[in-house]
Amino acid sequence: MTVESGKQFAVIRLRGRTGIRADVEATLAHLNLPRINNCVIVAESPVILGMLRKAKDHITWGQVDAETLGLLVEKRGNAKAHKQVFRLSPPKGGLGRRGIKAAFAKSGALGNRGEKINDLIRKMI
Repeated sequence: MTVESGKQFAVIRLRGRTGIRADVEATLAHLNLPRINNCVIVAESPVILGMLRKAKDHITWGQVDAETLGLLVEKRGNAKAHKQVFRLSPPKGGLGRRGIKAAFAKSGALGNRGEKINDLIRKMI
């Protein structure tokens, strides 16, 4: 996997399929996130940002740095995959004080983490 010149986001699915709306499920399918603890790397674009906002109650995302991306590909990658889904373990030490039902800004796990996504990925590798 090559690093493009623009921003890249790591997107991780944290919640399952129970009680999910059909449009949100379709958005997660377009993001290639079929299961809990799956991670994909996407390039920044207005379309992707809209998809992230739509599915914010089921995923977390942030800007991934080159070092973490290299570690992710090395430990969990498959060089043959075109649209790669990284299967991660549950995070060592948990997701946050309030878990998967609260936003990251409120000590939970969901939504935009910014640069802190790198810490979460390292806990899940």
